[in-house]
Amino acid sequence: MAKAPPPQRGEIWTVQFGPLVGAEIRKIRPAVVISLDTVGRLPLRIVVPLTDWQNPFAKLPWFVHLPMSPTNGRTKDSGADAFQVKSVSESRFVRCVELVTSAQLDEIASAVAMCVGAP
Repeated sequence: MAKAPPPQRGEIWTVQFGPLVGAEIRKIRPAVVISLDTVGRLPLRIVVPLTDWQNPFAKLPWFVHLPMSPTNGRTKDSGADAFQVKSVSESRFVRCVELVTSAQLDEIASAVAMCVGAP
């Protein structure tokens, strides 16, 4: 059986986040791959987990609204929680489910930068 290609920047994958510690994100959840494909030497990818969108998230600058649309196949709006950014092993990736737009990817990367105090 051929090995699947590694997750690429801008893809949304379902990711096995468990086992968890404390308030970490848990279970199998979708996440956006934000790491550059050319950075890193280990089989890791940097991701931002997604959660169901809630209107109060609109006031939180580290949440990026990802609305459902006929082209992305999602049945409800999602939010990318840039505060929960993490590096995960490629072995935790279950399957690729869709892509974000380049504008959405830029917005998520900017939210992560804001969380770590980058200009």
